[in-house]
This record gives sequence, structure tokens and C-alpha cells, in this order.
Amino acid sequence: MAKRKRTIPMLFYVSEQEKEMIQTKMEQYGTKNLSAYLRKIAIDGYVVNLELPELSEMVSLLRRSSNNLNQLTRRIHETGRFYDADLEELRRDYDGLWDAAQKILTSLAAIQ
Repeated sequence: MAKRKRTIPMLFYVSEQEKEMIQTKMEQYGTKNLSAYLRKIAIDGYVVNLELPELSEMVSLLRRSSNNLNQLTRRIHETGRFYDADLEELRRDYDGLWDAAQKILTSLAAIQ
């Protein structure tokens, strides 16, 4: 029996859909050797973790801004009045959105 270079077996389970996805990626990579492909991906591949707290902040700001805009629009339609304070509040919300978007873009740009 031949002496193996790699002596530790690794086993994991996949669904039928995951198996098809792996086979598709293997075809794109140009290999038919599953062990070699999985070893290459596990060692040389990388995982991108996109847990950005700025994203949660931005979603919250979007909800608040859209709610404020809807309330303002309803009041203008009902009363025909518009207040400078309302406009200032919307401007602050949108400035916050731009700041959050900039933080997210900066975080994404740092991913190598």
C-alpha cells in the first residue's frame, strides 16, 4: 500500500443543492478532483464576514427618515402647512444616512 502524504481524513455532509453548487464551481475552476478542489478552497479561499454594525444603524436611520417623511407629507396634504423645523429634521436624518453609508463603504473598501 502506498504511503499517503495526507493521513487525516475529513468528512462533512451537504444537501443535494449544495452538492450541485460545489460541482458547478468545480467545473468553473476546471477540475474534476473533489478532494483537491475542497483542499484548495479550504486553504487558499477566504470568507467575507459582513457583520457591519453600521448597516444596522443605517437601516434604523432609513426607517426613521421614511416615517418622518410620510408624516410630513400627510400633514402638508391635510393642513397645507410646512415648517422649517420639519425640513431641518429631515436634513439631519439624511445627513446621518450619508454618514452611515460612508462608514459602510469605508469598511467594505478595507476588505481585501
